[in-house]
Amino acid sequence: MRSFHAKKSRLEDQPSPVVSYNSRCLTHLLMLACGLLLMNGSVQGESRDPFADERNRMVDEDMVAEGITDQRILDSMRQVPRHLFVGIELRKYAYYDQALNIGYKQTISPPSIVGYMTQMLDTKPEDRVLEIGTGSGYQAAVLSPLVKDVYTIEIVEPLGKKTGLLLKRLKYPNIHTRIGDGYLGWEEEAPFDKIIVTCSPEKIPEPLVAQLKEGGKMIIPLGERYQQVFYLLEKRDGKLIETKLIPTLFVPMTGRSEELREVLPDPAKPEVINGGFEEATLQEGKADAWYFQRRTALVSEGAAEGKQFLRFSNPESGRPSHILQGLPMDGSKVRSLDFSLKLKVSDIQVGSQAYERPQFVVHFYDSRRVPVETATIGPWIDDIPDWTSIQKTISVPEQAREAIIQVGLNGASGTLDLDDIRMTPRSR
Repeated sequence: MRSFHAKKSRLEDQPSPVVSYNSRCLTHLLMLACGLLLMNGSVQGESRDPFADERNRMVDEDMVAEGITDQRILDSMRQVPRHLFVGIELRKYAYYDQALNIGYKQTISPPSIVGYMTQMLDTKPEDRVLEIGTGSGYQAAVLSPLVKDVYTIEIVEPLGKKTGLLLKRLKYPNIHTRIGDGYLGWEEEAPFDKIIVTCSPEKIPEPLVAQLKEGGKMIIPLGERYQQVFYLLEKRDGKLIETKLIPTLFVPMTGRSEELREVLPDPAKPEVINGGFEEATLQEGKADAWYFQRRTALVSEGAAEGKQFLRFSNPESGRPSHILQGLPMDGSKVRSLDFSLKLKVSDIQVGSQAYERPQFVVHFYDSRRVPVETATIGPWIDDIPDWTSIQKTISVPEQAREAIIQVGLNGASGTLDLDDIRMTPRSR
């Protein structure tokens, strides 16, 4: 998933932050008109861009809060018009920190993920960068002012052609596009100082290793379809030095990579991974198997079970505080899901929107990754000072083929302690 949220006063009509197939004070018509003018190059000054304030807010509040400290990256993200990289109907959500649908079963990554991946690469002005998975073109556009050249490959031909035209219209002369299988890289232009992979293979593609310059770096999400982790790879003496980073979820790398995939999750037997939060990436302080973790901390004393639990803490309503986990889900075979979890709650103040409250949410998607239904457990508004067990059975729509669990404060302020999440699927 190339997933999410912002401040309460700017969320008047925002849907649940996990729904990537998703007003401000200006009217929608004015936004669209100005957006079209920008697309045609008719509006040059940021002062006439109705999204400039939203872009600056996104950087000041969301990017900095997520640990993006490189000033060059922040400056680039202030300039790149993300609203032009999504469809007109989604432009009003362009500056929320969330993924958005761009068609062809693809998404544009949350800005914080774009910033994170770029920062981990430690780009230099003289770098030549290879990007695997052009998608909307937003990641390439953010990289453009930071490096000498960006070479980007997209396997989905109509998306690649559309994005290539957009990047030309927006005048990014150092971005070079190509339609092809990213697994194979771009041999004629190799070697590259940096490689950034925005789709997930199960294992590192060997052609990319060969095309990475000695001393170069690659950031890549690796793993099975719903359990992926960012790795930072550095090439030293012809070998890769691997550093495990944070959990994540991206669309799968297709083409040759998909043919080589060995681990396929069973959609008739979905399961929650690391529901007790015992496994963690110590370097980053994040719970394994859960991604887009916002305002969370692992606590090692007083767990309901095991050695640690996850605490959500949010001082101001309207800000995201949640975790996500994706699941394969065949609704033609799975009738329902029995959930149980343990929690404590204190000092809750709900946000202004219906979804801004502590709760457990399951989002179901069909085979095209279009949302079909949402089910909830909770919300929990009143204080629950001691560990309390919660159980609920959730029905699975027959057309469901994927699901995403979202649990946390979800925009409310206060504290939520969570432990021992379990799920049992029931067959039809």
